[in-house]
Amino acid sequence: MSERLFQRLSSYLQEFIFSQEWEGFRPVQLAACDVLFNSDDHLLLSSATASGKTEAAFLPILTLLDESPSHSVAVLYISPLKALINDQFARLSDLLRHADIEVFPWHGDVSRSRKQSLLKNPRGILQITPESLESLLMTRSAAIPRLFGDLRFIIVDEVHAFLDADRGRQVQCLVTRIEQLAGVSPRRIGLSATLGDTRGAQSWLAAGTPRRVQAPVTSDPGRKIRLALESFTNQWPTPAAPGSQPDPDQSPTRAERFVFEETRGKKCLVFTNSRGEAEQYGSAMRRIAYREGYPDFYHIHHGSIAAPLRLAAEDAMREEGIPAVTVATITLELGIDLGQLERIVQIGAPFTVSSFVQRLGRSGRRGQPSEIFFAVRDDEITDKTLLPDQFPWEMLQCIAIIQLYLEERWIEPAREVALPYGLLYHQTMSALVAGGEMTPAQLAARVLTLPPFRAIPQEDYRIMLLHLIAIDHLERTERGGIIVGLAAEPIVNSFRFYSVFFDEEEYVVRSQSLEIGSIQEPPPPGERFGLAGRTWEVVEIDKKDRIVFAKPIAGGATAMWSGTSGDIHTRVLQRMLQVLIEEVEYPYLRVHAKESLRRARIIARAAKLEQHSLVPLGGDSFCLFPWMGSIAHLTLLRMLQVSPLPGMDRWDSDAPYAITFTAEPGRRQHHLAELKRFIATHGDEITRNQVEEPPMLSKFDEFIPESLLRKSYDTDRLDLDDLREAARLWT
Repeated sequence: MSERLFQRLSSYLQEFIFSQEWEGFRPVQLAACDVLFNSDDHLLLSSATASGKTEAAFLPILTLLDESPSHSVAVLYISPLKALINDQFARLSDLLRHADIEVFPWHGDVSRSRKQSLLKNPRGILQITPESLESLLMTRSAAIPRLFGDLRFIIVDEVHAFLDADRGRQVQCLVTRIEQLAGVSPRRIGLSATLGDTRGAQSWLAAGTPRRVQAPVTSDPGRKIRLALESFTNQWPTPAAPGSQPDPDQSPTRAERFVFEETRGKKCLVFTNSRGEAEQYGSAMRRIAYREGYPDFYHIHHGSIAAPLRLAAEDAMREEGIPAVTVATITLELGIDLGQLERIVQIGAPFTVSSFVQRLGRSGRRGQPSEIFFAVRDDEITDKTLLPDQFPWEMLQCIAIIQLYLEERWIEPAREVALPYGLLYHQTMSALVAGGEMTPAQLAARVLTLPPFRAIPQEDYRIMLLHLIAIDHLERTERGGIIVGLAAEPIVNSFRFYSVFFDEEEYVVRSQSLEIGSIQEPPPPGERFGLAGRTWEVVEIDKKDRIVFAKPIAGGATAMWSGTSGDIHTRVLQRMLQVLIEEVEYPYLRVHAKESLRRARIIARAAKLEQHSLVPLGGDSFCLFPWMGSIAHLTLLRMLQVSPLPGMDRWDSDAPYAITFTAEPGRRQHHLAELKRFIATHGDEITRNQVEEPPMLSKFDEFIPESLLRKSYDTDRLDLDDLREAARLWT
């Protein structure tokens, strides 16, 4: 243990360290103390899950506050999840047992009396979600200077969860508004377990401030990783059509059996890419356990499960010595402490390396190896299967993601967004609710100076304000000011306004007095659906209050949500090509996966994919294997939609893996050259297409003028540079 650092800490922290029998400081803790004690910089800590980042930040912070107490809230801790706040609250309460510093969690489940205690006497550490912080700024704006007048530190946990989303840009707005209203300049600290190149995160963290960010590189001991990947052909559970009645005696698929066997009797998390799959596998695990006489220690955890059931799953995972398996979506991907997990199972390929690393880090704590097993789909090939459908894309994607991390420790960089007009609407309304009437110039000065909007021209803001006045979301006063209009009042007065991510208004499901969760569109009374790993029959639907009254019933059923997909980076697609053409044997592949990869490599060699990006399929059909990410793929399809390429027709995309089209037979090189020339010389005309309405990708885009939506889509959703760089490599 560094004796000098130990002596620098406050005495009560020294006592805490002795009581916990620490053998020494971890590298991340030494680095954090060096930055916070010996500089005035912001700090970005990026290290593995369970490496001690929370303690690394708070040991020096608490010491500095002990030496110079704050006269308001001293530390603002922003978390993406209520559950993470609850988890960290317990950890901080233990750390602060002997200190005169209180911790105040603030979210929808915290009592009013607890919040009033902080409002009457601002002090200590405030732990809050972005949505609750937005509410605080809107409804208690006049109290902000008193609450945060001596704010010293802002901690943003799980920084990677904020970087590439409107929610992260909302956080930038919120902390800047607090600093402006309270007249303070606190140091910012970002914590993350999954950052590759930290430059994007450093820029995000420091936005709007003059301070630089230090991101010390720490040398945590290398952890051992155990991997396994198996593929399943024609044995993948297929959800039943809504309203149908699945066979309750249906035998488990090979994929379901694999997941059951690899988790039986263990403490495991099973991750899926959708709520529907979580329900499918959770229900299957229970069904297998019941048939074979095993205890039911299976749980399901996703955003549509009622909070008490999610908490029960988390508590079961923490309970030592008892097996527990929870099937979850992204809701358990972040750093909630679930104790000692033995294994992670991933259903399907993750979309990003970042997600893989985050999920990998959930197991292997306390010095044990990290284990993650994959179960992926591999469709059967017949004589009629077209070339692009012969490849096991999901398995190739999974291998590529694993290899990018193992070989390079590469993680996707954050994608910058220049024109977030939907968020601009949100912050405009929030500023007006908080500050009251403003002139257009005052409003522009208040909002356009926030970090996410500094690339938005004044003229664009003028166009947006005029549009909002025209649709009665804003109203001009006799004094020339602007206030919230009548049409917008129901929107800004709803608790749903505080969030900037899509939150579909689902039906709450109740069984007698117990809330089970929620579903998007309920089936009619008398039919069944799946939720929380169990089957329910609809008894009655209250459409006015959006409540489904249901009763438990035996048998199987489908879950009632639509699926989603994520963007895949170009580096992942390029690594997939390398997987196909190299002869490397990956030791983590199981029997069927090995055979699937062997077959795929034979097909790739026969199609000469190592030499050709454009492959004739016979007759006038061709297939382009572009090896570029989702956004570049979308950009090409958009270009072809706006400016059809002469001589080529019937474009069909299996995004982002392949594109088929028809053209004159026997002229592969000519068609490839024409396609590359088209990409190199076209692109600017994308914005001229006025046939289709631009897609609404942000929660508040429906209130934005169409011209601005098109501009935003072309600027931030398409990527000509990535497309042209990928096309340059086509042969």
